Amino acid sequence: MNSIAGDLRLKLEQLVDQYVTAGSKTPEVIAAMENELADMRRAYHEDPDPADEAGEIDEPANDWPAAT
Repeated sequence: MNSIAGDLRLKLEQLVDQYVTAGSKTPEVIAAMENELADMRRAYHEDPDPADEAGEIDEPANDWPAAT
């Protein structure tokens, strides 16, 4: 097992444990994780890096009267 897989497994186990401790059932937590991962995979497939898209700049405008 490479270091990424080992680290990821540990974090996933901790995440599952967090929800189980809060009252969820392990199979439900794992199913929810699988659904979210499928959504993430689909979104990544459609747009691998949304930050690369040209779009509106998220900076405040300085064209209001009191800005000068």
